[in-house]
Amino acid sequence: MLLPMQSQCLSLGALELSKFSASCCKYDKGVTCGFQKMDAKYKQVLSGLGKSVRRISHELHTWKALATSDVSVQTAEKVAIYRFRTENGGQLKLLVRKNNKKYGVYVEVLSPLHSGRKGDLLMSWGLFRSNSESFMPMDFENSSADSKYSTIDTPFVKDSSGRLVVELDFDESLAPFYISVLLKSLGSDLESSEIRSHRKTNFIVPVGFRSGRPTPLGLSILANGSMNFAFFSRNAESVVLCLYADTTANKPALEIDLDPYVNRSGDIWHVLLDGSVPFVRYGYRCKSNADKKRQYVLLDPYAKLIEDFGSGLPRKSLGKLWKESGFDWSGDMRPSLPMEKLIIYRLNVTRFTKDESSKLPGEIVGTFAGISEKVHHFKDLGVNAILLEPIFPFDEQTGPYFPWHFFSPGSPYGPSGDSEFVVKLMKEMVKKLHLNGIEVLVEVVFTHTAEVAALKQIDRSYYHVGGGEDLKSRNALNCNHPIVQQLILDSLRHWVIEYHIDGFCFIDASSLMKGFHGEFLTRPPLVEAIAFDPLLSKVKIIADSWDPHNMETKDISFPHWKRWAEINSKFCNDVRNFLRGQGSIGNLATRLCGSGNLFLDGRGPAFSFNFISRNAGLPLVDLVCFSSSELASELSWNCGEEGPTNKNAVLERRLKQIRNYLFILFFSLGVPVLNMGDECGQSSGGSPAHADRKPLDWNALKSGFAIQTTKFITFLSSLKMRRSDLLQNRNFWKEENIEWHGSDGSPPRWDEPSCRFLAMTLKADSKESQPTSGLHEMIGDLFIAFNSAGRSENIVLPPLTEDIAWFRLVDTSLPFPGFFTTDGVPLKDGSVTYEMKSHSCVLFEARSL
Repeated sequence: MLLPMQSQCLSLGALELSKFSASCCKYDKGVTCGFQKMDAKYKQVLSGLGKSVRRISHELHTWKALATSDVSVQTAEKVAIYRFRTENGGQLKLLVRKNNKKYGVYVEVLSPLHSGRKGDLLMSWGLFRSNSESFMPMDFENSSADSKYSTIDTPFVKDSSGRLVVELDFDESLAPFYISVLLKSLGSDLESSEIRSHRKTNFIVPVGFRSGRPTPLGLSILANGSMNFAFFSRNAESVVLCLYADTTANKPALEIDLDPYVNRSGDIWHVLLDGSVPFVRYGYRCKSNADKKRQYVLLDPYAKLIEDFGSGLPRKSLGKLWKESGFDWSGDMRPSLPMEKLIIYRLNVTRFTKDESSKLPGEIVGTFAGISEKVHHFKDLGVNAILLEPIFPFDEQTGPYFPWHFFSPGSPYGPSGDSEFVVKLMKEMVKKLHLNGIEVLVEVVFTHTAEVAALKQIDRSYYHVGGGEDLKSRNALNCNHPIVQQLILDSLRHWVIEYHIDGFCFIDASSLMKGFHGEFLTRPPLVEAIAFDPLLSKVKIIADSWDPHNMETKDISFPHWKRWAEINSKFCNDVRNFLRGQGSIGNLATRLCGSGNLFLDGRGPAFSFNFISRNAGLPLVDLVCFSSSELASELSWNCGEEGPTNKNAVLERRLKQIRNYLFILFFSLGVPVLNMGDECGQSSGGSPAHADRKPLDWNALKSGFAIQTTKFITFLSSLKMRRSDLLQNRNFWKEENIEWHGSDGSPPRWDEPSCRFLAMTLKADSKESQPTSGLHEMIGDLFIAFNSAGRSENIVLPPLTEDIAWFRLVDTSLPFPGFFTTDGVPLKDGSVTYEMKSHSCVLFEARSL
């Protein structure tokens, strides 16, 4: 076992040697010995340490002496001290330090070595990069060019204090390597006896790399340029750090076997390399007791920048050795919008600008830069937040909801797959969106991985091993295992700190609640940790229980600690049912009021993220065009004819239904979430599959349908913000602020399943109903009615005082552009009745005449 010593800086003065001068004799251009006056027998030259760098392995050599109870290690800046016990009760100290581009190895006998005979003490030493049984070749000074020897015998000498010492220097260009030392006691008869460690092994220490630290996980670049590697694997019998000298090499230039005693703390393997080593990429090999074969070079799960290498499948990626250049975040201000003020637009980074109709340069289409160039589209729609589909690297065969890495954006989101440039582009995108008052939210998937994920070969702890074959086949991550929980928390913090992300939407959130054996936990540690994390609790956290495996949303009670918001699938289902003529008005009323049955538990309507369509399932236009039996779960209605049609009556009905969906989305308490392409009627041809979604057609935005739909969305966004007193409440409406009506002004027919009409009056607080300098003189009540029946209704509006009248702002049955207006159209002659057409919604606002 390693005996720890308290770290301290060391200052070593020059040795005063009684028998030898301080000048050095040369061992080739890369090695010197700190003693000049030597017997010719020991004057040796090290020639041509080969530059071919191969694995430094502890498997075949005996350097475990370094790691066991016969050695203690003391490290400081540029200094490492190793103390060994010898087989005959003595002690030996080896000190490795760096100074002026050289490594010095100082060897000192700390206590007498009782060899049983008297004579000179020699140090037989060699260097190796492969294993201790195959030292690097060395030549004697006067030998022929092909005379090869593997070790050098160097005598110990006494310094002024009487200590037996040897000192060697090596050029830093030779590192990293191991030096293996064996002591020899030379008797008067010139016969020698060997002295090893008390475990009968050589004394072996690393030069050019050190033990390192177990935290933080991943690659850390220290202030002096040194690189610390820390890697979790409980099951690995051995871990090898693989280093690559250039970006095109398929094989590592150097492999360093990490000793399980020196380079392991608990279940963390670690090593510290000097920054002068000429490597650009890295990975790991793991070998477990169950599998004795050498494995692929694996990607560090904590790598902040990754690069593909090799060709074919499975995909191979490595971490990049780089220190993140300081991005200029000066002037960046997070919008920090209150949740109730959000209006969100969900998009896929690639599909958003990939189509040539985006009119963007070829090198930025489908990238983060493409989003930066289209900020005006978000502002035109009136949205103040975007929700990005998962941007982690993912399996191209299964899509973005099956990631294989969690700490870097995928290379397809930048030109030519340049991973470093992708990072820069994403940060520039976030900064530009923030400058325009738009928040950036990201969907994240931490419940499972793609089949090609490196985690599978690193450690079994990452995945569920119980809970049935379903969890195993899904590559389900064991989210509430401490090491997986740490990985997820570290990933989230990384995105918040390095990329200034404003919030996260957790896909398949119900699986975050599963315990070690697949059981559901009432207080899942990960969910609770995120809720109370001092950093993550300050950004928006949203649970989405949609499962990408079967494309279904799971109905669960998600633990929230008054911090977690949720994607409200019940809102989607109840609104779809009502508008297709099959839902109850009671369910509609619940959704309009902010889904109190879900969020009246210490949260509020602002925690309900409402949507009509999403990036899987039918897009908005297809909800009113396709309703075959195969699409029963979509709760859609084709409005009278399946698929495309030329029938005006069907087309008009579909147009009204699309308007109705958008109207209800914006006039319900909660956060509206729009989906990319719905503003221009983009269709998937009736397919609910995510893979069948097409890139956004920017030319379609010029169509008559898109023009009126985008203008309507802009109007709804503006009106929702203008009437934030009623429509953007953080709290539920008070009972005195809402009144429900049937078509004739009487109470609604709540208990009648066939009722398809509901109206309500939202009453502004008296303190809000005061003169303004806007479009009208006061902020008045709102009257909203919904009719999903196939017949018209003559509705009766509540009476008003003489100086107040009802102004119609929306009637989804009217032709464009008259179906919505900012100025409002007053009811004729102060009338309080209005004919409401079939399949329509209306909005009136009380204004002073």
